[in-house]
Amino acid sequence: MVAAFERAAVVGATAWGTTLAVHLARNGQPTTLLARSSEEAATFQRQRCNPARLPGVTFPDLLDVRGETEVVAGADLVVFAVPSRTLEDNARRVSGCLGADATLLSAVKGIERGSGRRMSEILADVLPGRPVAVLSGPNLSREVAAGLPGSTVIATHQGPVEALRAAFHSTSLRVYTTADVVGVEFGGAMKNVIAIAAGMVDALGFGDNGKAALLTRGLAEMTRLGVAAGASPLTFQGLAGMGDLVASSYSPLARNRRLGELVGGGARLEDALATLGETAEGATTIEAARTLAARYRVEMPITDGLHRVLFEGLPPLEALDALMAREPRPEI
Repeated sequence: MVAAFERAAVVGATAWGTTLAVHLARNGQPTTLLARSSEEAATFQRQRCNPARLPGVTFPDLLDVRGETEVVAGADLVVFAVPSRTLEDNARRVSGCLGADATLLSAVKGIERGSGRRMSEILADVLPGRPVAVLSGPNLSREVAAGLPGSTVIATHQGPVEALRAAFHSTSLRVYTTADVVGVEFGGAMKNVIAIAAGMVDALGFGDNGKAALLTRGLAEMTRLGVAAGASPLTFQGLAGMGDLVASSYSPLARNRRLGELVGGGARLEDALATLGETAEGATTIEAARTLAARYRVEMPITDGLHRVLFEGLPPLEALDALMAREPRPEI
């Protein structure tokens, strides 16, 4: 296979960042994974794997690992796969080395707390003048790394669509494209919020009827916010919306669902996050979504209820009672 780009760099040795680096290299794309430090990079190079975040997955020959930010200087595709709260810092970390024509791709599913900025907006602000794309969909890192069949969506306004598709499309990962950057980002971020609620439903034993109702109304809530921000409602019916919501709300591999299970079982948010040991973006996104809901005057009862449970100490059963007591209304 002919490489879509001369060289790719992935910023972030997270489970997802490592998975994307492995996938690109398997796909014939020379790739460098930027680790947190030279020491971490040396460990990965020596063991040819990321033992903490993606154990058992061997790095392909085309994957190199480095700890120096200078490695992005030769990359014409730079993928960011870091926690949303650190994206701006990581973008600034590489800003002095990044090529003027490099294509930037966000694989971060979150919204910035406080400002409500989407991840592509952060990249455009910190690293201006470069084409920006986003990748999202039902993409559990361990399944993608294992080569199980799946699909993803790449959204961009001005980026090199064909090159991006060629870099990621493979026999195991089917790539779709769209120009609806706003919709793809809101779908990826907001499904994490609803997945926390789905985990609570499972922990509390509310059954499949209750879970189906939650996901359906959660999708409506996601769509309302996204459309108010300029997204197409159709995007939320696709992979970046319903597809990602289903995977994140049912899979035992999904961190946000697991967070909801722990909280639904009686754990405090801080203890649940410590148990996970990894980032669960939904907890951060809840506050950012409420900021945007106020800005756009959008009603988001599930998100508001989760905020009261996670940050105000409301028992999950009382949050459910409040949702069920809402005034009946037409579905559409």
